Amino acid sequence: MASEKIFIAIAGNIGTGKTTLTRMLSERLGWTAHFEEVQDNPYLVDFYQDMTRWSFPLQIFFLTHRFKAHKKIDQGTKSSIQDRSIYEDANIFARNLYEQGQMEERDYHNYLEAYRTLCQFLSPPDLMVYLKKSLPMLQKRIAFRGRDYEKNIPKEYLANLNRYYDDWMDGYDLGKKLIVPSDDLDFIENPDDFEFLTQKLLGMLEQRDLFLENSTLTTAHRQQWQSAGRRTASADR
Repeated sequence: MASEKIFIAIAGNIGTGKTTLTRMLSERLGWTAHFEEVQDNPYLVDFYQDMTRWSFPLQIFFLTHRFKAHKKIDQGTKSSIQDRSIYEDANIFARNLYEQGQMEERDYHNYLEAYRTLCQFLSPPDLMVYLKKSLPMLQKRIAFRGRDYEKNIPKEYLANLNRYYDDWMDGYDLGKKLIVPSDDLDFIENPDDFEFLTQKLLGMLEQRDLFLENSTLTTAHRQQWQSAGRRTASADR
């Protein structure tokens, strides 16, 4: 194990598979997983029924939870993977709610002030992994997992989030990033897909050689990936 810990954040829209990938990577690498607070969130059900009424308290809840998780990672000694980052709260979700008229201007600016203050006490992840998925695939995955409170998420809401995610990642400069188009990537059912993604992810890290000893991707799968016309990933500092 590396002497220096690694911190990876998994970013993406609702239904991209962030939580599943976080769990699988945690098990594969032996790193600590930090998951998004969903089941015990006291605002989520109310929010999907009345976004305007509950947008501000919901965002404050997520902001507080993710700050505590991020700070715990910073202060810890173990490598960690976080399911969605604090940066997504402000740059995608709060922004979307405000620009769509579902969060008051005073609440939005109050929220941003709290966000900027908290971020001063955090170190960015070593790598931001963005799972990019099209709107039809998002809708399919959301329907498949069958959460009652997600059944009536407006299509326009998901589409706006996708657009804001793209904007955010285009300008992301806090550290390394890995953009993974994942419509055709089935890391749950296809072990080669998961292994390929794991190698791409670890290949971005300076300590990659310590983790790649048992990561073998077949030549046939590489050729299949490329011939299918997939954009394997784009990586920038």
